Amino acid sequence: MKIYSRFVLMLLLVMVITALQAQHKLEGRWNLLIEKDGTQLPSWLEIEHSGHKTLVGRFVYAFGSARPVAVVNVVNEKFNFSIPPQWEPGDRNMDFEGELTGETLKGTMVYTDGKKYTWTGTRAPLLKRTTEPAWGQPITLFNGKDLKGWKAMGPNQWIVENGILRSLKSGSNLVSEQTFTDFKLHVEFRYEKGSNSGVYLRGRYEVQIEDDKGKEPWKGYLGAVYGFLTPSVMAAKDAGEWQTYDITLVGRMITVVANGITIISNQEIPGITGGAIDNKENEPGPLMFQGDHGPIDFRNIVITPAK
Repeated sequence: MKIYSRFVLMLLLVMVITALQAQHKLEGRWNLLIEKDGTQLPSWLEIEHSGHKTLVGRFVYAFGSARPVAVVNVVNEKFNFSIPPQWEPGDRNMDFEGELTGETLKGTMVYTDGKKYTWTGTRAPLLKRTTEPAWGQPITLFNGKDLKGWKAMGPNQWIVENGILRSLKSGSNLVSEQTFTDFKLHVEFRYEKGSNSGVYLRGRYEVQIEDDKGKEPWKGYLGAVYGFLTPSVMAAKDAGEWQTYDITLVGRMITVVANGITIISNQEIPGITGGAIDNKENEPGPLMFQGDHGPIDFRNIVITPAK
């Protein structure tokens, strides 16, 4: 009887150790690709421990903000979690199942439409820099005359008028033909009352532009790295006024100066934000302006890349 009891205890201990090892391997940041209707949607998942045994996380879908994952259930190296609706209370959950194979995650997602899609995930790169950047020469990305050096990601509604880059209505996003790694960016923008846009750094990390004067800072309002980083103060001016961003991006570390006020100071961007063009974070990427959330104007777009 004692031998049997010891065997049971040893078996339970092995099961606990195996579960903890599986949890440890799952922890970290993962760049996902969701196969949906013939396209690959870049998404992001973070898994970390809460206490000694519980795993929690955050998830970014192809659009929308980072959403909390209350619990990640783990059995050996398989796991599952659910995310409640973000937009409409009547929507269904997004339900995920997956497993770790080597250094790759694979699984399925039941989307809010009730359909099941497959996905794969690889560990997100750290993007740590060991030396301070040496800055090159400033590059004027917008010539004030035409759309040379830019391309719309769909039917084009962008025009140039009196030296201003304008999207007069909701339409396609606009992407620079040049790509960059680390850089300093100066850009001036103007929006109408209630409008919304964003500047995507490397095409992957959105710094929010929105009519938010008078609001308390939040990770979805002006100056935020959308869904992740909350500005220290609300620096927005009135709608219709020209405003400025001076942004420094080195690896994952970002500083945002809005209208002359430092609102984010050398903070880490955890991962791609909703609307990213891809999740190839090790590669250079373009500058992208969001054009699908209302009228927006830009001018004086100058980027200084690291050598």
